[in-house]
Amino acid sequence: MAFDSSRFRQVLGHYPTGVTVVTALSGDRPVGLTIGSFTSVSLDPALVGFLPAKSSESWPAIEAAGWFCVNVLADDQGELCWRFARDSDDKFAEVGWHPAPSGAPILNGATAWIDCQVHTVVDAGDHWFVMGLVHELEVERDHAPLVFWLGKLCGVTPP
Repeated sequence: MAFDSSRFRQVLGHYPTGVTVVTALSGDRPVGLTIGSFTSVSLDPALVGFLPAKSSESWPAIEAAGWFCVNVLADDQGELCWRFARDSDDKFAEVGWHPAPSGAPILNGATAWIDCQVHTVVDAGDHWFVMGLVHELEVERDHAPLVFWLGKLCGVTPP
C-alpha cells in the first residue's frame, strides 16, 4: 500500500504549531525563513531545535553563519510569516529589526527571541533537524503568539 502524504498532512494539520522566523547574518546581509517546527530540546545544556526543508534556499546561509536567532511571531505578524516562507532576495525589505547579541536579526514586534549557536545538524528525511545552543533569550512584548492550525494562521486566546 502506498503512503498517502496528503492524508499525513491533513491529520497532522490538526496539531497546532507556533510560528517562528529563524534569522542570521550572511556577511552583512540578513537572511531568514519561516519555521513552524520549532521546539525546546534540552535544559542542560540549553538546546532548541527546528526543521528546515532541504529545499530551503535560506538554510545554507544560516548554517554557514554558525549563529541564528529564533523570532517568535505575535498573532498580529501574519504578513511576516508569509514573507519569510517564500524564497526571495528581498525578505527584509521594509522589515524593521535590530541585532541580537550574535548580530542575527531580531524582528521588530516579535513576542520573544532566542539567540543560538548552531550545535548539531542531523539528516531527517526531506528536512534537516537543527539543534541550537542557546546563548541569550528575551521576551520582547507580552502578546499572544501566532499559530498555524488546520492550514491557517490564527492567534491563541490567553488563559
